[in-house]
Amino acid sequence: MELIKGSVVISKAGRDKGYFLAVKDITDEGVFVCDGKERPVERPKKKNPLHLAKTRYVLTEEETATNRSLKKALKNISCSEESEVK
Repeated sequence: MELIKGSVVISKAGRDKGYFLAVKDITDEGVFVCDGKERPVERPKKKNPLHLAKTRYVLTEEETATNRSLKKALKNISCSEESEVK
């Protein structure tokens, strides 16, 4: 599973299970993700990469720059995913 900064993932475990998150940073310790609301850009959450499911979406640096733009981008993705499922 190839993750890069800006990748959109879905949490498979933990309190945020089922939520869309954006990858902020990748280190040896784990993957740092944020969503702009529960996990703001300033305080990303460290997750085990095995607990993340990669999607086909990658956000630009502008979309992940602020909490407001990140929330908006993730909301658009979740809405488009729901419409494809129906």
